Amino acid sequence: MSIKPSGRPLVISDCDEVLLHMVAPFRDWLGETQGVSFSLDSHDFSRAMRLKATGELVDPKEIWRLLGAFFDTEMPRQQPITGSVAAMRKLAEDADVVVLTNLVDHRQQARTLQLADHGINVRVFTNQGPKGPALKAILDEYQPSRAVFIDDLAQHHGSAAEITPQVMRLHLCGEPLLAPHIPCAHKAGHAHARIDTWDHALPWLLTQLHGENDA
Repeated sequence: MSIKPSGRPLVISDCDEVLLHMVAPFRDWLGETQGVSFSLDSHDFSRAMRLKATGELVDPKEIWRLLGAFFDTEMPRQQPITGSVAAMRKLAEDADVVVLTNLVDHRQQARTLQLADHGINVRVFTNQGPKGPALKAILDEYQPSRAVFIDDLAQHHGSAAEITPQVMRLHLCGEPLLAPHIPCAHKAGHAHARIDTWDHALPWLLTQLHGENDA
């Protein structure tokens, strides 16, 4: 599906830990059903998961299997980050809004329906790997007057800064379990701001889309 360019501003947002909680429900599911404890005390996700029976770290291949199983069956556990639904609705009043999420392509429909169930009715793009190329493809299609990109992971801001430097970039992680441990894209010079609550992020975003945005 493609759209006729509207020339309106464009918001491209990640989903997990930006619009919906993921780590917390994933942790709960692991403990309740998979015999795995999850404790994140650094940005190294691979060292956060241990087998309850032995205390051994979960094998990286098993981590990927568990993540896939979570998204296959447990997406209803994910609830909105505080303020995200209202913010998306406000932004959509005067801008096009899409989601760019790093899920495999066959989960695109499930993610679209999941967001719609929470009142976020947007077009969803799936992606694997760095998000800069996918972001450029979205910009080429929409041809917006201005654009902002929102993501919780620094590496995606680095990719976006390299490939689409004209886009304003907000590093936002709305999950308190994760936010203190992840590298900051703003400190690295790859994001224009780091704001972890939607109450403060929404005014910044509206300024970038509709006001002076020379920051």
